[in-house]
Amino acid sequence: MSQYLLPLHIIFVVTWFAGLFYIVRLFVYHTEAEKKAEPEKSILQAQYKIMERRLWYGITWPSAILTYVFGFSLIYHLYGMSIPAWLLIKLCFVFGLTLYQLQNQVIFSKLQKDKITWSSGQLRMWNELATIFLVSIVFIVTMQDKLSWIWGVIGILLFGFMMWGAIAIYKRAREKKEKK
Repeated sequence: MSQYLLPLHIIFVVTWFAGLFYIVRLFVYHTEAEKKAEPEKSILQAQYKIMERRLWYGITWPSAILTYVFGFSLIYHLYGMSIPAWLLIKLCFVFGLTLYQLQNQVIFSKLQKDKITWSSGQLRMWNELATIFLVSIVFIVTMQDKLSWIWGVIGILLFGFMMWGAIAIYKRAREKKEKK
């Protein structure tokens, strides 16, 4: 049975992350459409609402739920009640990813009601948090007990700072280009 659970778990992890990566990009575009003149603004925002709804409820939420279903089934079949330490750490990151998704639900709900509370720059930074979760979870799963957790945490933090630094550089270059 577990031979089927692992591929199904991986498939839904991939689709969950795809949904999380894309939804925040749609939030960025939705927010940036606010600066457009009418009727372009209304047309774009109406289209983004449709795209966001279809992605969020058709792919992202179902994938998150199925990731949990197949993941916990896999844990039960492989480990029973004796869960290894690396897996508990991974589950902490998955819990963090779930909190990230719940915050995206808040942003989604507000945008669906035409309430823009985050800037496109803030959303671009927010989008990178999913990448940090992805890298962290993949390293924990593939390295398991072989990884020194101190070096792993330092690596994750450095990766995060590099990501945010790259965003800051991109933002400056984009602002420079817009001024021309």
